Amino acid sequence: MAKQTIQRVADFDLESSDLEELFGYNLKRAYIIVQNDFREALGQDGLSARVFSALSLTVKYPNITQSELARMMGIERSGLVAIVDELEGRGCLSRVQVPTDRRVQALVPTDNGRRLYQETIAAVRAHEDRLFSDMTESEKTTLLALLKKIRQKGEQE
Repeated sequence: MAKQTIQRVADFDLESSDLEELFGYNLKRAYIIVQNDFREALGQDGLSARVFSALSLTVKYPNITQSELARMMGIERSGLVAIVDELEGRGCLSRVQVPTDRRVQALVPTDNGRRLYQETIAAVRAHEDRLFSDMTESEKTTLLALLKKIRQKGEQE
């Protein structure tokens, strides 16, 4: 019977694997790094990326409807309910009935919501500045443009 040898993980070279050449793999690994740093930057009581996105859009577009917000975030309306509930529970927004359609609710940021947004956007910008500090401004601009291009293609399909 032939003796089998088990290779240790440390003996493997990820850089020579097919994974290193795949966009999806590299995007996923980069996403995990960015998300972990985002959570660490905002602390244990900080907003999640999805909740921050909803707050950001609500501050930018006061009186946005839940349907419009879900569309802008690229999520199902039913998936937005917990996010809006969290923001409402934190005192960051309130739901108000749209006068022309009583079935529709608009989202209005509170003073507390606008204050939390300002604090959080500052922390997010600091997190991104730190995480991407090894890139030139030109590289950051190119990366952002390429990511937007990928996103736009996916949103069209």
